[in-house]
Amino acid sequence: MERLHRLYNTHVKLFAFDLLSLSQTPSHSPSDPISFSRRGTFFFRAETVGTITSRELKPNKFLKFTVDDGTGCIVCVLWLNHLVSPYFSRCSPPSVRLIAQMASHFAAEVRLGVVARVRGRITSYRGAVQITVSDVVVERDPNVETLHWLECMSLASKCYDVRPS
Repeated sequence: MERLHRLYNTHVKLFAFDLLSLSQTPSHSPSDPISFSRRGTFFFRAETVGTITSRELKPNKFLKFTVDDGTGCIVCVLWLNHLVSPYFSRCSPPSVRLIAQMASHFAAEVRLGVVARVRGRITSYRGAVQITVSDVVVERDPNVETLHWLECMSLASKCYDVRPS
C-alpha cells in the first residue's frame, strides 16, 4: 500500500499525454476524491510545462487555460473565488486574502503564447482530467521545455513506472 501512495504530496512531472491517459478510479463517497493512477502508482499532484494556447476568464470565479507541451493539451483551472467561497469561510481572513492575492497575480501572468510551469492537483471535470492550479510561473529560459521533457522521461523510467521486485 505504501508504494501506491508514496507520491501523494509530490508534484509529479508528466507529459500532457500521460496526464490525459491516467486511469480514473471513482470515489466510494462524496468526501473522497477521484484517484488517478498509472501502472499501479497513484498520482495526486502534477507539474507540467508548456505554451498557453487558450485562456477563458470568468472574473471573480475562475481562469481556465490550456497548456500545450507538444504531446497534448491539458486544461488547467485557477480558482479566483476565494473571498466569496464557503470553502474558505472557515479559514482565517488574512490567509484567505493572501491566497486570493496570489491567485490574482497568477491569473495576470497567464497570457496566450507564454511558456509556463503549472503545478496543482490532478482533478476531473465531466470525466476529463485537468489540473486545479496551485501556482503558475512564467518561464523565460528557452531551454525549460526541453529540460522538462528530459525530466519527465527520466522520472518515468526510474521512479513512476518501476515495478517492485
